[in-house]
Amino acid sequence: MSKSIKYYYDFLSQPSRALWIGMKLSKTPFEDCPVALRKQEQLTDEYKTINRFQKVPAIVDGNFQLGESVSIVRYLSDKGLFSEQLYPKSVEGRARVDEFLEWQHLNVRLVCSLLFRSAWLLPAKGLAPPPKPEVVQKLIKDVEANLGLVERIWLEKDFLIGDKLTVADIFGASEINQMKLCQYNVSEKKFPKVAKWLERVRDATNPYHDEAHAFVYKASKQKASAKI
Repeated sequence: MSKSIKYYYDFLSQPSRALWIGMKLSKTPFEDCPVALRKQEQLTDEYKTINRFQKVPAIVDGNFQLGESVSIVRYLSDKGLFSEQLYPKSVEGRARVDEFLEWQHLNVRLVCSLLFRSAWLLPAKGLAPPPKPEVVQKLIKDVEANLGLVERIWLEKDFLIGDKLTVADIFGASEINQMKLCQYNVSEKKFPKVAKWLERVRDATNPYHDEAHAFVYKASKQKASAKI
């Protein structure tokens, strides 16, 4: 019997959460190998031997090491270790999922990450003061421009690639949910399709969704309470 794949991740990382949820739903056999980003464990010499980019997520499968979440999805799928519904085998089905995964890098992922980094991560680490309100509003404006694209272009049906959940939904939702740490929640009035889609993704991926997002939910509530 082959050894389980070692999965290196931190739930603070959006792609780490998305891949973990996908692997759980796919019943992929893997060994949990947490890497604490807040302790900068990804920057240690030991971890550099696991992932030369010193980021999460990463996997080790025997003597093979791989970083980058989308590459890991494709690798696991090619090995028959990932759900065909989540990441199709058919050329056209896979291409549609890949289309979103490639599109989101310079769209949803980029703008959501910039807001998260400026409004939560850097201040939380003491590396920068809280941004000025006008800076936050500019970042939110960019986020909402991209949410508008998701609303108009991608959500013609219940999920991004049609009627069924795929990894595209899991990755996209994980990026948007990260902004809860910045006290930003998607407005159902502004973006009704996106808001309902996020709930569908949560329902379709639970209990793993809530387990992976436990820190995000807890930290966002604590910050909200501190403002009162």
